[in-house]
This record gives sequence, structure tokens and C-alpha cells, in this order.
Amino acid sequence: DVQLVESGGGSVQAGGSLRLSCVASGYSYSRYCMGWFRQAPGKEREGVAYIDGRGARTGYGRDVQGRFTISRDNAQKTLYLQMDNLKPEDSGMYFCASRGGYCSGFDHFKYAYWGQGTQVTVS
Repeated sequence: DVQLVESGGGSVQAGGSLRLSCVASGYSYSRYCMGWFRQAPGKEREGVAYIDGRGARTGYGRDVQGRFTISRDNAQKTLYLQMDNLKPEDSGMYFCASRGGYCSGFDHFKYAYWGQGTQVTVS
């Protein structure tokens, strides 16, 4: 079975940093586009960043561009999100997700597999 397990969330003060991880299992990880999404209470799910299977191409949401960095280690089947200069509006549940096909954009319905999420709180 496909599993995506996030970790690394927590509480941090504004201006601080966190590094999220997502460990994948049960499928050919390196062939798939991976993305990070987030959702705050009462708000729609928002795309944060995506990265193609080889790690050669990335994309970021407008609100995190320049502050967040997505990366992946295919040997370890792990996806990362380095989050710097965090702001209170970055608070929410962060999910990793996987999709096949061309890696572009944040159409969440194109992502077939999702983790359970890890909470990030910035105060």
C-alpha cells in the first residue's frame, strides 16, 4: 500500500524556521511528482510547492516564494520542505502528496496519494 508520512511540524515564533519531511513507501517514488499543500481552519487547501521526480524542476506558491525550499532524496524516498522566515499566516496543516503525469501546478485533484498531515503553528 502507498503511504506518505509527514513529520517535522511544530510551534515556532515568527521569523523562525522548520523543516518538514515526508517519507514515502509502497510505490516507485522517484517516478512521481511530489507536492506540499497546506490548509488553515476555515480556508481552502493551498498549494505550497511541487517538485518533479528527478528534482530538476520546482514550483512555489506566490506566498512562499523565496522563503520555502522543496527538495527530495529519492534514495531515501523522502520529500522535504525547508521553511524559513515563517509568518503567522503560514500556520496550518501541511500535507505531502504524490501525482503521476506532468509535474506542474497545484490542482489538488490530480494528486492521487496524500499523507495525514503535520501541524505548523507560527506565533
